[in-house]
Amino acid sequence: MIRGTVKKDRKTKNLINRLEPNDIAVIHHKDLDEVAAIHLVERKVRAVINCDCSISGTFPNQGPKILIEAGIPLYDNVGMDFFLKVKDNDLIVISDNVIYHNQKAICRCSQLLGNEINRLMEQASDNIRDVLHDFIDNTLDYASREKEIILSPADMPVVKVNMKEKHILIVIRGKNYKQDLKTIRSYIEEVNPVMIGVDGGADALLEFGYTPDIIIGDMDSVSDYALSKCRQIIVHAYPDGQAPGLKRIQGMGLDSDIFSYPGTSEDIAMILAYENKAELIVAVGSHTNMIDFLEKGRPGMASTFLVRMKVGYKVIDAKGVSELYRNKLKPSYLAAMFLSALFPIAMIAKMSPMIQEWYHLVALRLKILIGL
Repeated sequence: MIRGTVKKDRKTKNLINRLEPNDIAVIHHKDLDEVAAIHLVERKVRAVINCDCSISGTFPNQGPKILIEAGIPLYDNVGMDFFLKVKDNDLIVISDNVIYHNQKAICRCSQLLGNEINRLMEQASDNIRDVLHDFIDNTLDYASREKEIILSPADMPVVKVNMKEKHILIVIRGKNYKQDLKTIRSYIEEVNPVMIGVDGGADALLEFGYTPDIIIGDMDSVSDYALSKCRQIIVHAYPDGQAPGLKRIQGMGLDSDIFSYPGTSEDIAMILAYENKAELIVAVGSHTNMIDFLEKGRPGMASTFLVRMKVGYKVIDAKGVSELYRNKLKPSYLAAMFLSALFPIAMIAKMSPMIQEWYHLVALRLKILIGL
């Protein structure tokens, strides 16, 4: 039996910051992605109830597997009726695949287990060829139609931070962003790059003790605190000029600039750094492959494809660097360090008459104590 307090949201990324340990997260997230699952694990939720299909079989998304491996029960495809019935802070109980609300059974549920996840993932892997075919077609189609807008953006906002011949660190809250930030911390301390947070990436910088110089995005997953701390806010607008995030910024009484662009917010960050003559662009948590984009609900990656072609020679992608370099001390390393530290001490002891005399006194005392 599982008992807990409900926290719900249609957008999982909006829900993350409201979750407390042992809450039951109620989401509506088709094809639960890896980053969302990692955040749910970090918030130590008691269970996750997904009102949509956690693995549709379209592509092999990793989210459900991550939850199960962390020991968090996942109840799948419960339906929108349940989502509408429960409210934040309601107490619910899950017992024998039945959900109880106010001591009344309101719906049945099905727990997604490891064997079923493996079966669905195999099915999704079998479909990847067809998905890849459509993804490439969409990417090339949009790239052909939007290449001039993407490669020569007009109405670019004036940045308030000097980027010329400087290193620019762009942080996106993507896969392994925390581990990668930890790994390049010495680089950040030494170089002191201009820091750009893409939406929630700004909070990631603050979490590590850094203040973002610029925040770029549609403002749907960045905290009010981060927005109040940065030097400049750039709201990502659609090519038609609509900027959904602008209302929030105006409601907070903050100044902002608008950048209309057909690509993603991280594409904007890279173009902005490149056009302002940055020497080097270091990207953390960026989305660079088909699965990354499918998990974000994008059928193609035209803008990213073109932007990377334009600025790629200046970009160093820190994605996964923590997997290549893990700063772990193995027992053998510790033993070697201990022995190497003893060596100079032993040499000093051998050469010092005072230490030798002390050693002989200690040895004599031990012989007396044990009766030799």
